[in-house]
Formats: sequence, C-alpha cells, structure tokens
Amino acid sequence: MKKIGVLTSGGDSPGMNACIRAVVRRAIYQGLKVIGIRRGFSGLIEGDTEELCSRSVSGIIRQGGTMLKTARSEVFKSIEGQKKAVKTIKDLCIEGLIVIGGDGSLRGAYTLDRDWDIPVIGVPASIDNDIAGTDFSIGFATAVNTALEAIDRIRDTATSHERLFIIEVMGRSSGFIALWSGLAGGAEDILIPERKTNLDEVCRKLEEGRLHGKRSSILVVAEGDEAGGAFEIGEKIKKKIGYEIRVVVLGHLQRGGSPVALDRILATRLGSAAVDLLIKGERGKMVGLVSNQIKLSPMEYAWKRKKMVDLAFYDLSQVMAS
Repeated sequence: MKKIGVLTSGGDSPGMNACIRAVVRRAIYQGLKVIGIRRGFSGLIEGDTEELCSRSVSGIIRQGGTMLKTARSEVFKSIEGQKKAVKTIKDLCIEGLIVIGGDGSLRGAYTLDRDWDIPVIGVPASIDNDIAGTDFSIGFATAVNTALEAIDRIRDTATSHERLFIIEVMGRSSGFIALWSGLAGGAEDILIPERKTNLDEVCRKLEEGRLHGKRSSILVVAEGDEAGGAFEIGEKIKKKIGYEIRVVVLGHLQRGGSPVALDRILATRLGSAAVDLLIKGERGKMVGLVSNQIKLSPMEYAWKRKKMVDLAFYDLSQVMAS
C-alpha cells in the first residue's frame, strides 16, 4: 500500500482535526502518501482533493470542526454518485480509505467497501456517542464539557432569581450528553429517551424540593425525549404546578470549540490505529475504544446495534438530587 485517502462526513465534532492529523502523520511515518478529500462524499464525487503532508496538519490538534470540511451527500446514495466517487479513488490511485464520522458516514464507508471493493476503515466521530462498538466516539467528551459549562453558568442565574431552568442538550435519540452533563452538573432531574418520562413524578419531586426550601432547580432534557422538546415540557410543567420557568436550548453550541484532552487523545489513538489496520489488510470495519483498548468491530454495528446508556448513572443522579 502506497497511498490512502481520508475524509470527514456528516455532523462535525470536536476532535475530527486531531484524528485527521493522526492519520496523516502515522501514514507518512509508515511511508504512505495521504490524499485529503474535502466535504466528505460530496468531495469524493466531485474530485475535490489535496495531498496532505505533516505541515498541512500542523497546529490543528487544538481546533474544533474539520479542516477537510464536511457535508451530507444525497447524490452519493445513488449508484451514479457512487460510480463517480469510485472513479475519483481509482484516478488518484488511492488504495485504502479512512472515513471519520457518525453512523450515516459509516454506512457510506460500508457501501464503498462491500459494493465497490474499496478497502475502508471507519472511525467513530459523533458528539451523540450513539455508535456501538466503542465506549466513546470522538467529540462526546467535549460536548459534555460544553453542556456542563452552560449548566454551571445557568445555575448561578437560577439561584439568583429562584427559578426553574430547563436546559435542552443535543443527542438525537440518545441520552448520553444529557445524562453525563446532568449528573456532573447536579441537575435536579434528567429526561432521556431511554427512560420513560413521567411529568407528574417530575413535578412531584420539584414540589417536594420546594417544601424543603429549594427555590431553584435545573432540569436537563435530551432533545429526543418522548415528552417533547424543552419548550413543550416547560409548558406542561407550568400548567401543572405554575412555576416560573426559563428554557435554554444549547443546540449547535455543543458541536464547536477546542476539543478537550480526552477527545484529542482518543482521536489520535483511533486515527493512528486506522492507518495501521489498513496496512495490515483489515477492511470493512470500524476502529473503536473498548475498556481502554483499541478494538475492531463490524461497521454495521453503527446502525444495526442500539447503544444503550448506563441507567445506573440515572439512578445515581436521583440519589444526588435528593
């Protein structure tokens, strides 16, 4: 193997740049050339590429987002789009591809490997941490810290004004960010998709807290919670117990920012391992971290297996909030 390609696809996450850097420098160390593909599968279709060297990735380990840019490509889902992508790979003599992204990106990677005989290794990068086959995906730790910082700041205002604040965090249908940031931030309750929400019980606990002198509270809500979004939940609670409520939706704020040390190290380990695995002839797999060890898993795990949160974290948060 003499030349590999690397691309980032789907939603951006802090640490993608650190992973690109690891891929480039590990590949060069191993005597390979690296082609960077801009804007994910769209760039692959359009031939938007550049050769990367060590200088190309200098200083990017601390930067959020992705230097290669990212996009979601509807065209790539078609056979014609895939043919154009494969032509780019063949024309550039790319012998293996590393795809950094979430479950949708890994689906695209799997298609190239299975249907078009392009050796591909996937690297999980998603703030949602909903990808099976790895304990953590790149960007999750930073997103949790971003949400936690917001919770801490809002706690000051909630206490000063004696109000209930409802904070909505990202995560799609996964409660990882809500659970981790809520537990770390001392939230009075955490609403996640993995656990049925009983608003009557939520209101009961809020009222009980008020009877014991608590004048302010924080609820952390995952965006995919069955009871609805933060605004809808706020209206329902207000109708039940008449609290003065403020709602904060953190949104895409959680995707940006300089990656924390854990994400930089995770990205460096996974990116470096992905290069070595391609060289060894591995393909059609995803590299992840399980019990602090690099592990390979079938790429299909990303969308075929549901990764569950540890509900013991939820139970612990209830004890801490009592």
